Amino acid sequence: MKLDVAMLIKNPLEAAAFAAAAEREGFASVYTFEGQHDPLLPLAIAAEHTENLELMTAITVALARSPLTLAHTAYDLQLMSRGRLILGLGTQVKAHIERRYGMPWSRPAARMREFVQALHAIWSCWQSGEKLAFEGEFYRHTLMPPTFTPEPNPYGIPRVFLAGVGPLMVQVAGEVGDGYIVHPFHTRRHLSEHSLPALARGLAISGRTRAQIEVSCQIIMATGADAATIEQATAAARRQIGFYASTPAYLPVLECMDRADIHQPLLAMSREGQWDRMGDLIDDALLHAVAAVGTPHQVAERILETRGDLVDRISLIAYGVDIALFASVGNALKAVKSR
Repeated sequence: MKLDVAMLIKNPLEAAAFAAAAEREGFASVYTFEGQHDPLLPLAIAAEHTENLELMTAITVALARSPLTLAHTAYDLQLMSRGRLILGLGTQVKAHIERRYGMPWSRPAARMREFVQALHAIWSCWQSGEKLAFEGEFYRHTLMPPTFTPEPNPYGIPRVFLAGVGPLMVQVAGEVGDGYIVHPFHTRRHLSEHSLPALARGLAISGRTRAQIEVSCQIIMATGADAATIEQATAAARRQIGFYASTPAYLPVLECMDRADIHQPLLAMSREGQWDRMGDLIDDALLHAVAAVGTPHQVAERILETRGDLVDRISLIAYGVDIALFASVGNALKAVKSR
């Protein structure tokens, strides 16, 4: 099992020290997400200061971009990192795509499938010199003069992982993705009863097996070196879970737990801007179903107990940049697995 760690930095230049430390501590990858900062710029910095560490976005919002512009950036990052990029893509939700990014929204699963197909058509044109002739329902790429065509990438094309919660989106990951990113707002039951069966349906469509795709599982963890730090981290985890539980697109996770009753109150709080109070509605049962809480050893045991037999990568989400703390969880995971 590979272990990844979130690189939640505030300035892309900070990626140099964080990524180098993550590589020294034995992590498989660092990953960024599209939040307050661009997810791709830090990976360019990290590529220069590491040798073997994989560099992942988890996620970049695909539907906020053109396939061509993202194809160029990912191609260059693959070159800069000497083949270590994992391009993790997600759709975001309608309100954000339309109102935050100012982009069109319709049929997100179909758009995502076509977006990945367009990326591969563009990369194939650059790698092999074949004519670019992609004409889909949502995207059309038919012009690629030599002036704008990169040389073939000696490290090949990036791997593309897709994130999803709903069954259609997860199925698309199985159809066209090299990996599937499990959203941090999930439970073991939802993963095993809903997400993985949907992934299997997609793999069957593509003619592949489960062994031919990586499942990367993001897990919110609340840990620390002492009780006070763990308590602080737990409060942050409750707020994060409250935010996710307020999102209509993630309601199926609550329904799987028979906890849909808290969705409307949380949604109302989000509309009123009461972000800091949302964690108050997350009780211990929901907290522990979604997050791994406790000392590093307790967190490691919980992760392996609930996800260890289902996924290929564990992607730790914590708040802050304490790489030594993250490494202590990694070491605990290795110790628990070796027992």
